[in-house]
Amino acid sequence: MKIPIRALVLICSLWFIATPALLARSSAFDQFFIDKTLRVDIFHTGTKGTETFSLDHAYEEGAWPGSAVNLLDTLDLGEYQIRVYDRLSAALIFSRGYSTMFNEWQTTDEASAMIYRTFHETVRLPYPKGKIQLTISRRDKTMDFHEVFSTVIDPNSSTEVNHEKRIPALKIFSLMDNGSLHDHVDLLILGDGYRKGDVEKFRKDAKHFNDVMFSTEPFKSRKSSFNVRAIEIASQDSGIDKPDKNIWKHSALGTQYNTFGAARYILTEEDRTLHDIAAAAPYDFLLILVNDNRYGGGGIYNLYTTCYTISDAPGQEWQTDYVYVHEFGHSFGGLGDEYYSSGISDNFYQKGVEPWEPNLTTLSKKDDLKWKHFVAPGILIPTPWEKVTYDSLQRERSKLDRLAADYYKKRAPIYEAQEQLLKTTKYAGTVGAFEGAGYVAEGLYRPAVDCRMFSLSLVDFDPVCAAAINRVIDFYSK
Repeated sequence: MKIPIRALVLICSLWFIATPALLARSSAFDQFFIDKTLRVDIFHTGTKGTETFSLDHAYEEGAWPGSAVNLLDTLDLGEYQIRVYDRLSAALIFSRGYSTMFNEWQTTDEASAMIYRTFHETVRLPYPKGKIQLTISRRDKTMDFHEVFSTVIDPNSSTEVNHEKRIPALKIFSLMDNGSLHDHVDLLILGDGYRKGDVEKFRKDAKHFNDVMFSTEPFKSRKSSFNVRAIEIASQDSGIDKPDKNIWKHSALGTQYNTFGAARYILTEEDRTLHDIAAAAPYDFLLILVNDNRYGGGGIYNLYTTCYTISDAPGQEWQTDYVYVHEFGHSFGGLGDEYYSSGISDNFYQKGVEPWEPNLTTLSKKDDLKWKHFVAPGILIPTPWEKVTYDSLQRERSKLDRLAADYYKKRAPIYEAQEQLLKTTKYAGTVGAFEGAGYVAEGLYRPAVDCRMFSLSLVDFDPVCAAAINRVIDFYSK
């Protein structure tokens, strides 16, 4: 997603007009697409075990920001995959994997009670020259994709596609500009819960967290592969909703804590609003900074990242930095959570079924471990570590009230003991298969004893997670 933006502040309409003189494109791109974006909005309805889709609207948007070479998905990440076929030739011309709020919601008690809900979702693709068939496939219990939705769209129809130049009058500023859209990864940072008078705070926050991201490996080494922009958005109120505390705010993007009953999980159900605003600038991936002070965030693969920005606990300011990069590991790299003591539903992964996430394994294929090329000779699989001691400390930690004023004071000695254990265990710094991952203590394994996806610390991504991130960078920047 790659067009150079030279001015610090842009009126969003400019990027729709500007197109680079030379773009790296495949012959397939020129055969089937023009350099614009087709946005398709969908309603996703169901309950546990059931789902239906229906088309909402399709829109013509600005220049296609993604790779014009890697049109077919080779990453094999995500719960779902869109596939686009040219109707005339029946050729598969585009595909992308992604995950959704809906598939996470299906693990909740509400969904298990057979209560139906509808979520709004958006998929984007380069603008087709001719009529297409867009399908959505979902993984079955063995992780194979099966088609669950199909629709035909004529991009040249004035009734099927909205061709209005729907560009919000928002200011965009550039944090990193390394080159054209098609051969760089384009990140777009948005703010929620920032009032008009908070614009300087948003600018400082966007710069700070972007600096944090690109001081962390492997992003630090791949900095030149990225462009980063931010959009100034004014909310009516400062902060966002905390439903569990009966605190309600009018924020531009509708983010809120307490998603699916988890006090610190921040998502938004206002997908249409989010993508209407994001249409002001080119992007591959969205990151949302939240102007609020409760520890929290969220990240869903190929959807967006959220992160709180205000730490009101002295000495704990670094935790915002941890959350920003950790959650981006989910939404960008398709990485799974490696921790397992969180109170999160244990329905995410099926016993004995290999997860699609590149950093989680059931060891069902022990002799063909998905990250076997990173394992040093002689490392035991499974790999021993002081799990019993760690878990005992974690049980003490879980008894504490995370929202209590003295939480961090009481947590400190337990946290320090856990961190010391992770640093001094025999196989620290090596790749193996360590039991405890994906919200369950037994039956799932992670590549390293510690990683940015495991502990609440500023440790880097382990080699397996770093390699997964690099694969995504390569896919979007070539």
